Amino acid sequence: MPSDHELGRSWRGRGAGGNPANRFETVRIEADPEAAPEDRPRPETWFLDDLSQTVISRNTSPDLGFSASLNPYRGCEHGCIYCYARPTHEYLGFSAGLDFETRIMVKRRTAELLEKELAAPRYQPETLVLSGVTDPYQPVERELRLTRGCLEVLERCGHPVVIITKNRLVARDKDILARLARRGLALVLISLTTLDAELAGVMEPRTARPELRLRTVRELAEAGIPVGTLFSPIIPGLTDEELPALARAAAEAGACFGQYALLRLPHAVADLFTDWLERTLPGKKDRILERIRGVRGGGLNESRFGVRLRGEGFWAEQVRSLFTVACRRAGLATKGPELTTGHFTPPGPRQLSLFET
Repeated sequence: MPSDHELGRSWRGRGAGGNPANRFETVRIEADPEAAPEDRPRPETWFLDDLSQTVISRNTSPDLGFSASLNPYRGCEHGCIYCYARPTHEYLGFSAGLDFETRIMVKRRTAELLEKELAAPRYQPETLVLSGVTDPYQPVERELRLTRGCLEVLERCGHPVVIITKNRLVARDKDILARLARRGLALVLISLTTLDAELAGVMEPRTARPELRLRTVRELAEAGIPVGTLFSPIIPGLTDEELPALARAAAEAGACFGQYALLRLPHAVADLFTDWLERTLPGKKDRILERIRGVRGGGLNESRFGVRLRGEGFWAEQVRSLFTVACRRAGLATKGPELTTGHFTPPGPRQLSLFET
């Protein structure tokens, strides 16, 4: 697939400055570096059908508070430069750079496949997270409504669900979420990384701006839906000092709890993020990278369980303490309410037992 790889240049509305090489590929195509800017292909978004036959993914990570998740989309239009999910696109033959933002795999049969999996005789209900990797409310969801289709299935079955998003579009589905919440079946986490709209605009180019995310927290909370705020990722040397203000803003908007995770830069994301700093924050680049290394044992990433989300060392402890104090002062819990599996009924016609008439 043609590449727009051009470090040092950014495209309007895109996080990555180009397409770094896929670590699994030995051959790649690059745009002519001597071509005039107007002659270079612009990174238009393509939506491609994903032919997966199952949609519930499971993990055994002790760092995560869930083991089952569902992702209607692979790749994400939001274009957040720091996204830890970018390298997953390399398994599809794409790049973790602009391809991740512009080559979106769409699971059009998501709701149908979900219902089939919930109907399996051996299925055991547990809280399902939408999504564990990419955002279930990225812009194309407005048209495709795949996430809403999944919520309709989960409501019919009485199945618990947690939504994680940074898009205001989640408020569209507050009708279903409110009904689920009244039965102890729904929880929403709004990701909030910064209150600086200008920074958010270049760091998370196609997401809802901070003010709109807080407005979404308020709207969901007023509808009776438990809402938490996910301060993630916290970027050492850039956004960590905002934690007290983030916690206050979240609490004032109606959030009942907060959680956090430190920046992760696996595989190609490290180079993409470093390039982004050079393009957008050159004067702060060295300080930010130094702080990241300070919580990652001297490197830019750490994949060990127990460390990858929280970091280690002096600066990691400082962030942990700051988060704890900020939440306490704002009146935020650090854990959300428990959801129930007690209402689950498998989809399909109810089967009578031998003892029923």
